[in-house]
Amino acid sequence: MKRLLAMALPLGVLALVLPAWTKAAAPDKEKAEAKEALQALQDFVGEWKGAGGPDKATVSPKDPVWSEQISWGWKFKGDDCWLVMEVKNGKFLKGGELRYLPARKKYQLTAVFADGKSGVFEGEYKNDVLTVERTDPDSKQVQTFKLNSAAEAARFIYSYSYKAPGSTLVTKDYKVATTREGVVLGPTAKKNVCVVSGGLGTSQVSYKGETFYVCCSGCAEAFKENPEKFIAEFKAKKGKP
Repeated sequence: MKRLLAMALPLGVLALVLPAWTKAAAPDKEKAEAKEALQALQDFVGEWKGAGGPDKATVSPKDPVWSEQISWGWKFKGDDCWLVMEVKNGKFLKGGELRYLPARKKYQLTAVFADGKSGVFEGEYKNDVLTVERTDPDSKQVQTFKLNSAAEAARFIYSYSYKAPGSTLVTKDYKVATTREGVVLGPTAKKNVCVVSGGLGTSQVSYKGETFYVCCSGCAEAFKENPEKFIAEFKAKKGKP
C-alpha cells in the first residue's frame, strides 16, 4: 500500500504540472510561428521612396500623382514581434502595424489612414503577394490592399481597390510604387544577414568583439536588449558552435 502511495504522488504532481507546462509552451510556439510567418515578408523592411497615382492602364497627365516615403521595420516586446509601416506624405495612408495570427493562419494589417482613422484588414500571403481586406462598417464596401516586393527586393508596391456592397465588380483605386533607398534598379545580392530577423542586414552592431548586421532600428534595439539570445539563435541556424 505504501509503495502504491509513493508511486501515486509523483504521478499526481505530474498531472498537475503537465497541463500548466503545456499551456506555457503553446504561446511560445505561436510566437515562434508568428515570427517565421512575418519573416516571409522580410523584403518589405527598409526605407522606400516613390510615387502614387490612379491604378489604371493609361494614366493621364491630369491625373493626380504624389510623392511618398515609406519605412518598414520590426518591433519586439519580449518574444512577441510585428512589423511597423510608417508613411510620410502619404495621400491616403499614414502607416500601420502588420501581425500574424497563428490561430487563424492570417496576416492582420491595422492601417492608419491619412485622416487618423484606422481599419483592420486580414488576409494571406500567396504567390509573393500579401492580400488583406475588410468590410468598411459605414460604407459596407469590401476594401482590399495588395502589397508585394519586386526586382529582387529593390521595389515595394502596394495598391488599393474596393467593391461596392453586393457587387462583384472590383474598382481599382490607386497604386504606390517605390524603390529602396540607396539601391539602383537591377539584381541585388543579399550578402549580409540580420542577426535578429534573418533578413537583409544593412547596418552593423557589435558585441564582445564580434560584428553582426541588423535590418532596421527595431532589430537594433532588440539586439541591444538581449544580444546573447539573438547571437545564439543566429549561430545555431548557421550551424556554428
